[in-house]
Amino acid sequence: MVNSIAWLILLAFLVLVEMITLGLTTIWFAGGALVAFVVSLFYDNLLLEFILFLSVSLVLLFFTRPVVKKYFNSTRVKTNYAAVIGKEALVINTIDNINATGLAVVDGQEWTARSVDGTVIEKGTKVIVESISGVKLMVRVKKEG
Repeated sequence: MVNSIAWLILLAFLVLVEMITLGLTTIWFAGGALVAFVVSLFYDNLLLEFILFLSVSLVLLFFTRPVVKKYFNSTRVKTNYAAVIGKEALVINTIDNINATGLAVVDGQEWTARSVDGTVIEKGTKVIVESISGVKLMVRVKKEG
């Protein structure tokens, strides 16, 4: 009975950690703890319970985690800076790296912008966001066509 209580406590702890972190890691070990708990109700063999806990946990972790992660995170929308890389922006203040000037708008947000190759980019030009350096967009002129 002591083993059953221990497995139940471990199961509750692992589920709680998963609910807090949503990292899709401890849930697989919770599955192993659940199997060990059920076995402990019928057999009083800690070694068997522990082997089942490890076996089930590892099988769940290595074989089902990649599939679940693929479908669980498939609709996640990138936020912050990662979402603007590769997007088109409009220069609203001439970009001149030497004079440290330049503004561009992407997705309705105004950003400080600099040219990746050091060229001056005039106001009204469409550019592509290559990367972000600090809080500045690093852009290149969009090639038409």
